[in-house]
Amino acid sequence: MSHTPSRQDFDHYMAPNYAPQQVIPVRGESSRLWDQQGREYIDFAGGIAVNSLGHCHPVLVEALKDQGEKLWHLSNVFTNEPALNLAKALVDRTFADKVFLCSSGGEANEAALKLARRWAVDHHGEHKDKIISFYQSFHGRTFFTVSVGGQPKYSQGFGPVPGGILHADYNDLESVRKLVGDDTCAIIVEPMQGEGGIVPGKQDFLQGLRDLCDEHNALLIFDEVQTGVGRSGELYAYKNYGITPDILTSAKSLGGGFPVGAMLATDAVAKSLVIGTHGSTYGGNALASAVALAAVEFIDTPEVLEGVKKRHDLFREHLETINRKHGVFKEIRGMGLLMGAQMSDAYEGRAKDILPLAIEEGLMALIAGPNVLRMAPSLVIPEADIAEGMARLERAIERLVAAA
Repeated sequence: MSHTPSRQDFDHYMAPNYAPQQVIPVRGESSRLWDQQGREYIDFAGGIAVNSLGHCHPVLVEALKDQGEKLWHLSNVFTNEPALNLAKALVDRTFADKVFLCSSGGEANEAALKLARRWAVDHHGEHKDKIISFYQSFHGRTFFTVSVGGQPKYSQGFGPVPGGILHADYNDLESVRKLVGDDTCAIIVEPMQGEGGIVPGKQDFLQGLRDLCDEHNALLIFDEVQTGVGRSGELYAYKNYGITPDILTSAKSLGGGFPVGAMLATDAVAKSLVIGTHGSTYGGNALASAVALAAVEFIDTPEVLEGVKKRHDLFREHLETINRKHGVFKEIRGMGLLMGAQMSDAYEGRAKDILPLAIEEGLMALIAGPNVLRMAPSLVIPEADIAEGMARLERAIERLVAAA
């Protein structure tokens, strides 16, 4: 007997660590989705900055079908052509000399942090183990990465956290100076904090981190899981700043919806990741690598990257127009197509209340904490969908204001 799953099935069968919306999307095309009842939605959420080319983009579908009929998985006992092609594409387009492929952003950050400590031991000794991160940062859900992340709620209740992890204030270089020393092995930073509220790093702050790392023989790690692969208007956000890290992590938009992650590093650093020091069963599998390569090659073009910057301006104009009418936002910020609208004092903490109203109006959006409405749509979202999506958002905000 066939069974059509319902939202109640989630509560019955799934672990209770999520609280998904009541609608269940079943089909997507470009920046639109349809649920089980055939109702249509415009997608400003992008799978949390993952669906870089929207839903079922023909370039990605073709890559998936083509590789799916050839080879899926071998394990890292062997290499494969798509993985090698993806690694070459990433090296050719970035500062990096070497690539480690994995299946998620959390895995990429886990690898980066392990590599940093291993490099420090190899070159400076066991004492050099301190990692500096930032309050409100987010680096993944492994125990190491939630401990390094600057939101204790994600690591509380799981026992003692790993040692040697310090936290400073984002965009406050002096708070870093107070912590950094010769025992620092790495500073890990998001060039724009995502889960922490869509807060871009200041130029002098990020440059200062680079300088401090150079001064103290430490590594600079850029977590570009959310800002990478075109999301900022450049292939990677470090290019916006002209600041080169030693290690960079990538995922989300890298696969356009297919689970894949990567850690990029210079030769001098990557040499510490010798045989047996780290691994990933699924990392670098042929299917994921083929899809990611198609995404990277399609996105890293002037047409797409300039289009991201143009769409950023359109999103900002629409949000500012809505705010002039309703006064719900204090600040609109972000880079490229990762944008956040911080709620005004009168609507403090009410960003989450917009989401169900938006769903009812046919729009999918996100939050970044309780006080920031977040948007991370397809990098190639049609301008007509931006306009219609904003009209739906405005109707949701009108209802929020009316109920206040």
